[in-house]
Amino acid sequence: MNNKVKPSAKKTSTISDKTSTSDTKAKAAKPGKAAKTGTSKAAKPVAKVTRAAKPLAIIRNDAWLEPYAAAIEGRHQDAIRAEKRLTSGSAKTLEDFANAHEYFGLHRLEDGRWCFREWAPNATAITLEGDFSEWQRLPQYALTRLENGVWEGVFEAGAMKHGDLYKMFVQWNGGEGERIPAYATRVRQDADTKLFAAQVWSPEKAYVWHDAGFVPDVRPLLIYECHIGMAQDREGVGTYAEFRDNVLPRIIEDGYNAIQIMAIQEHPYYGSFGYHVSSFFAASSRFGTPEDLKSLIDAAHSKGIAVIMDIVHSHAVKNEAEGLGRLDGSYDLYFYGDGRREHPAWDSLCFDYGKDEVMHFLLSNCKFWLEEYHFDGFRFDGVTSMLYYNHGLGQAFGGYGDYYDGGEDTNAITYLTLANKLIHSINPNAITIAEEMSGMPGLALPFGDGGMGFDYRMAMGIPDYWIKTLKERKDEDWKPTNIFWELTNRRADEKTISYVESHDQALVGDKTVIFRLIDDHMYWHMMMGDDDAAVARGIALHKMIRLVTLATINGGYLNFMGNEFGHPEWIDFPREGNGWSYKYARRQWNLVDNPELKYHLLNNWDNAIIHLVGGTYNFQSLAVRKLWEKDDDQVLAFMRGDLVFVFNFNPTQSFDGYGILAPAGKYHTILSSDEVRFGGYDNVTAGIDHLTLHDELYAPAGVEWLKLYLPARTCIVLRRGR
Repeated sequence: MNNKVKPSAKKTSTISDKTSTSDTKAKAAKPGKAAKTGTSKAAKPVAKVTRAAKPLAIIRNDAWLEPYAAAIEGRHQDAIRAEKRLTSGSAKTLEDFANAHEYFGLHRLEDGRWCFREWAPNATAITLEGDFSEWQRLPQYALTRLENGVWEGVFEAGAMKHGDLYKMFVQWNGGEGERIPAYATRVRQDADTKLFAAQVWSPEKAYVWHDAGFVPDVRPLLIYECHIGMAQDREGVGTYAEFRDNVLPRIIEDGYNAIQIMAIQEHPYYGSFGYHVSSFFAASSRFGTPEDLKSLIDAAHSKGIAVIMDIVHSHAVKNEAEGLGRLDGSYDLYFYGDGRREHPAWDSLCFDYGKDEVMHFLLSNCKFWLEEYHFDGFRFDGVTSMLYYNHGLGQAFGGYGDYYDGGEDTNAITYLTLANKLIHSINPNAITIAEEMSGMPGLALPFGDGGMGFDYRMAMGIPDYWIKTLKERKDEDWKPTNIFWELTNRRADEKTISYVESHDQALVGDKTVIFRLIDDHMYWHMMMGDDDAAVARGIALHKMIRLVTLATINGGYLNFMGNEFGHPEWIDFPREGNGWSYKYARRQWNLVDNPELKYHLLNNWDNAIIHLVGGTYNFQSLAVRKLWEKDDDQVLAFMRGDLVFVFNFNPTQSFDGYGILAPAGKYHTILSSDEVRFGGYDNVTAGIDHLTLHDELYAPAGVEWLKLYLPARTCIVLRRGR
């Protein structure tokens, strides 16, 4: 492999077929020669792009994209050419190509010997050191340089054993240092020194899976976002096993059908929330063993719960001793070598997606987590940052031209497109979600239609809208027309994940919705029987905000762990500024379990609405039919299938016999936020039937008056009889 290839170079190999002096367990891990590495900076769309005879579906379905057809078709062709380039040798498919983890790293050979390989073209010498050498650099652990910057060492069976800690000692012209292998699958932190080291992980008995045939339920997809370390009630770091035994049953009972787990990839700083990754192939050891994680995923699958991994391919930690920063002494091994190397806002390093070697690393990473741990897909972090050279910072994205002005990293777009194609090739039922805030068209369209192939995009404008509303608008100024527009304004052909708040809104420096509503009253007035007005308002609006967001989904819904019951504390990981305390890096389940407090009322509501939507097959595909919106009254009503959702956002006025035009028939009240079990006052209870009233004026439209009692700050759900 060449560390740096000029655009004029004829060819570079990702892994040459002739580099190996031994045979590993996966011969398919050695793709043949790939054509030249792409340039680090993608060129702007130019007139040379040949227009397709038949426009791509994304252009045919959106006339506003016609002026940018050349750019869109050019990106599509970029991905096609890249796939052909990467699979032009012995790798016949992307799946064949994405096997770097089977070639690099430490592997046990069939004859019991060990084989280790690393790509480090700038290195002049590499020696393994560890428990097996008493941390001395011994000649028998020195690696041999092969072609294309690959280093290899083959060691006898007794040279190392399961559990041994080790590192690479890398030398280069002008320097040297200890490094953790890029493909390490197990990394441990010393409890005393706080230093990280790779660990030999080769248990005698491989984990036996029991989840054959599992298929995620995405009709609709209901995601419970979670963090393993802070999922427990006690102060400290939670484990995979604790989550499996204590938290997973709560999620199942609540009615969610997927969990999205943060901070899986190893990260040196716990407080980074898992977003400053150092070892991309290693499941964080602070939560337990690889087998513990597999057991958690297996248990989730056994209960019908899909497991989505929050994967970070948008950037990497700057650390040199733990990460990829200067693995072989160079600055541009995996990252840009110029001013784009460091992310200006995240204090991290940016991958050079124009290098085939980087594509090899990241695509293989996707395949590894799917096959080794049986993850059901990925939520890709920081996609906006990947798409634009300016990382989307300080840009408003006010028109289509902002997506096609030459400021896009087309190499990153190509990577994301091929990653989605690879993931769905390995597992056609896999789920991919893009965290993207710019609104780039086609992100969640199939590749064949001209898109990047994500299944969903995060509806990041929705939590921003709720925050803005709570901060800037008085209750009497909430407008149903505006609420409905913000929740349903999306590209019709791209599915989204709607949410009120994620982990972002729960961190120190921000506020959760419940805190914005109730603030410090949570500390003094959450006892049952305490009719504090601020708390009553907060509970009422918390329920309404969640239902209207959930009821308008066109793909899926997400909730962050604990927010379903109004968790009262922000998230603050141990750091110097808080005395390295774990007080706020946990979830206080004892609050929702205490019947003397009001938290269980909010949990009851979340449970009810999740079960309602989850129990309605293909709810996300049912057309949203607006029945009524009147800003003066602050009343909103819409219908999905045979379900009618009615909201009275008015803070002071209740309406008796309020008329809503709906299809003629009988409507049964199945849910009301005013029920006592949800913290209401039972002015409206479930089980009441309503018959529509005929009106000659509206008879031609097939609608009649549905008259309802609507208490202030409440919402109800009715089902039309057949």
